[in-house]
Parts: sequence; C-alpha cells; structure tokens
Amino acid sequence: MHIEHGRRGFTLIELLVVIAIIALLVGLLLPALGSARAEARALKCSANLRSVTQGVNVYAADYRDFLPPSYVYGAATEGGDWRIEDQLTSNPVPANGYVHWTYSLFSSDGFGVPEQAFTCEAVLNKGAPKTNPGPRAEDWEAGQSNDAGSTAPSDYPNDRQARRLAYGGNHSIFPRNKFVPSTGRSNTLVKMSAIDSTGRGAAGTILAAEFATNVGTWSSLVDVNDGGSNLYKSHRPITPFVGQSAPADNPYAEPQSLGGNNFPRFQYQTVASLHQGPRLTDGSMFGAITQGLNAVGRQHPGGKDKAFGGSSNFGFVDGHVTRDTVAESIRQRWWGEKFHSITGRGTGVVP
Repeated sequence: MHIEHGRRGFTLIELLVVIAIIALLVGLLLPALGSARAEARALKCSANLRSVTQGVNVYAADYRDFLPPSYVYGAATEGGDWRIEDQLTSNPVPANGYVHWTYSLFSSDGFGVPEQAFTCEAVLNKGAPKTNPGPRAEDWEAGQSNDAGSTAPSDYPNDRQARRLAYGGNHSIFPRNKFVPSTGRSNTLVKMSAIDSTGRGAAGTILAAEFATNVGTWSSLVDVNDGGSNLYKSHRPITPFVGQSAPADNPYAEPQSLGGNNFPRFQYQTVASLHQGPRLTDGSMFGAITQGLNAVGRQHPGGKDKAFGGSSNFGFVDGHVTRDTVAESIRQRWWGEKFHSITGRGTGVVP
C-alpha cells in the first residue's frame, strides 16, 4: 500500500526571512535606480540645451553674425517685431510685453528648435513660466503675478517666449534691451565673431545655462528690488560679472575707464558669494547681495562643490555642452573675458 505524504509548506519564520531579504534588496536597488533616473534626466536636459545652442548658431549665421537680444519690448501685442526707439528704461506700451530670444528659434519663421527643447525635466514644471504668461491658465504658476499686477490669466501682456524656460542666456553676450542711452552705459548687440576673438573664444564661453529653482516655486527669479513678490522675471539673462565700484545689481552704473585708457572695470562674482545648499532663496538672480550666478542650476548629480549643491548643464557658444558646478564655471572663467553686451570703455574683465 502506497501512502503519499503532503508537501511541507513554508513556516512563518521562513516567510519573514524571505520578505526581509526582498526588502533589503529593494532598499539596495532603489538608490541606484534613483541615481540612474537623475542621470537620464541630466542627459536629456543636456541634449535639449545642445539643440538650443545650435539654433542660436544658425540664427547668427542668418543675421549677419549677430546674436539675438535676450529680450526687447514688442512693437505690438503679438508677433516678433520691435522698434529700436522703444528700448528704453521702461516699456512705453506695457501691454505689448516682451519678445524673448527663444521666440526667434521656435516661431513659425524660426530656426528649427522645437519649443520643448527649452525645458528640463529636472526642474520645477520643466521650466520657469513666462514673465507675462498670457491667457493660458496652465502657463501660470500658483500665485504668480505679471507686469500688469494681475495674478490671473489675461490676454495681454503675453510674452513671445518659450512657455516653459529652463535656460538663461549669458548676459555678457545676450544684451538686455536698453539700447537707447539715458545716462551711463547702454546695451548693444553682439557679434559671434567678437566672442571668437576674445579670451578662450566660442569653445570656452558659455552661451546659456540652466536656471535653478527654489523649493516648489520659481521665486529664485524674483527681482527683490522691483516689488511684486511673485513676479518671476524669466525673460532676464544671467549676469556673471559685477562692476568694481557700482552696485552689484547694476552693471550699467559702473564708471568707464578714464581718459583714453581701456582698463577692465568688471570682475567675476566670487565663489564665496554663492549661496550654499542645493536650493535657493527669493531673489537669487538679482540684487546687490545675492548676485546673478546664484540663479544657475545645481539640480543634477555630480560635482565636487557639495556645499553649493549639485551640477548644471552649460551650453557654449560653439554648440557643445558641459556639466559641472556653478563654482567651477567661475574658477574656469567660462562666462568670458569681456562684457560684450555693454557699451563704453573698460568692458573687459579683470584677470
């Protein structure tokens, strides 16, 4: 007579041991998976920025070697037209809003750069909103205000700019729109060839870099000197240099070199003046205390300057992209050797 014995099941202790082993493996794998995802996001942002830098090069080739201005006051509420006589200290027709350099690259008559190339998945909502987001509710941040003081979607002003912008241009080569002199220095358009012949040239000069965000808000792009706590000025470029005697937030007030000399009047922001930590505070892009390079990203892994957070992607004038820390960009003097976009004597940068 054959007797078949039943199979022995797992005991409770054995089940608990298996569960503990699985939990341990998951705990070991999750950080690696998280690092892999972070690295993948950084690489995608780098590819986007490379598309942007290449688009700017195509623009310059088509516009007699000139780089686009960072922004100008529009001639109308829509379209990319602007008038030189309107580029004053303040907008003569506020409802017209800004025409941003990104618009030249993705608009219907642009240079083949898709609008999503201006985004980065590693930052809040893939990028900062337009300063004046216009009528689309999804283009606004919660509580954001525009130049007209409105906190709700409105038809105008509606900036011609990428709806989400993760990258800021280098102010030393992307001029602001103050082309009509009032007092002191003003802005001027910059030629690509001028960068090629200065310092390290196109391969050693940053064209654009990633913006950094605060925790859950784009308040890092608030101008603390301009009122409006939720006016996110994403149309502004990143200013890497400070004058030797003028307030840090106003390079236009830097006196010119005396007489016929042309001694450098500008210098790099110091590493010691950078905000410490991976996240920023309100107004990190502007103001005499928190200077321009504090608005450069630090959201990617890597970099030896742990006190200042992680790394950022930097796109150079020649089209290549490098990832490193904002502190290293100062040490390597990647932002250039001259304030090309400002007029007057003494626009060089102190060695």
